Amino acid sequence: MADLRRLPNLAALRAFEAAARHENFSRAAEEIHVTHGAVSHQVRGLEEELGVALFLRKGKRLTVTAEGQRFASTVRKALMEIATAAEALKATAGQKRLTITAMPSFAARWLAPRLGNFIDLYPDVEVVLQSSGQLVDLERQAVDVGIRFGTGNYPGLTVEKLMADYYYPAVSPKYNGGKLPATPHELAQFHMLRGDDEPWLPWLRAAGTDVAEPSGGIVFHDLAMLIRAAANGDGIALARHVIVAPELASGDLVRLFDTAVKCPYAYYFVCTPHTLLRPEVLAFRNWLFAQVAQFGAQSGWPELPNCNLQLYEHDYRQEWQ
Repeated sequence: MADLRRLPNLAALRAFEAAARHENFSRAAEEIHVTHGAVSHQVRGLEEELGVALFLRKGKRLTVTAEGQRFASTVRKALMEIATAAEALKATAGQKRLTITAMPSFAARWLAPRLGNFIDLYPDVEVVLQSSGQLVDLERQAVDVGIRFGTGNYPGLTVEKLMADYYYPAVSPKYNGGKLPATPHELAQFHMLRGDDEPWLPWLRAAGTDVAEPSGGIVFHDLAMLIRAAANGDGIALARHVIVAPELASGDLVRLFDTAVKCPYAYYFVCTPHTLLRPEVLAFRNWLFAQVAQFGAQSGWPELPNCNLQLYEHDYRQEWQ
């Protein structure tokens, strides 16, 4: 392997390559913005260092030797690789990368449709959106921002509450030929769609009915799939307000009854303390909170009618498991 400490002077190599390409010291000097004498001096020094004549000089005429042509080809290739790598670095330096992780349902249904607005505002930021149902280690997995749905207890991270969420039944207006339940007590006569680990019982009790927790049928692990099934007319879903808002706005689903139950978990913006110091992360954080405020104003969140905030003080999961 060659010893880089014995590498010829880079300025001399650049002067030589330009002179060999033009076979003219004056043109080489113009290209690299030095004098004719400087190019001649650098080439002479390079020839002395290598112990090889790189040019034949006959008066003012300059001709590259065979050795000089081979060496110029190698030097040109190396300089081109350096120039290409430098341009790539300049391009990436001008573009900041922001990696975000969120629950699949929230990422697909709430965040992704809004990210175009953020990109319009910050075109120099490349956004990578990851969706995962697992808790991501931000530091270890090189993720800048997490949007988590939980209790907000995330030691070692900067944690800010984004918004709460609420449960209520939602159904396609075409379900059952448009003959929908008139009261919560009638729900037992219909197909009640179930989400994984999201029981109906707290809402049923808040609505003042003794209808039992549904059993059997499909249990949807992904809340987005649950909403899609309801929109397809497969039954009545216990929906989370933030996730079901697009279908309510489009009319594909309608909300049943006035009772809403506050979810025991909320959405949180999380990142490492040092990450928040980065301009693109702070810009995303501020944009995100503005989007939440706008969503609340448009959808009626968080002031939903008849919302029972204390319902989860009793663990209804013990009853239906």
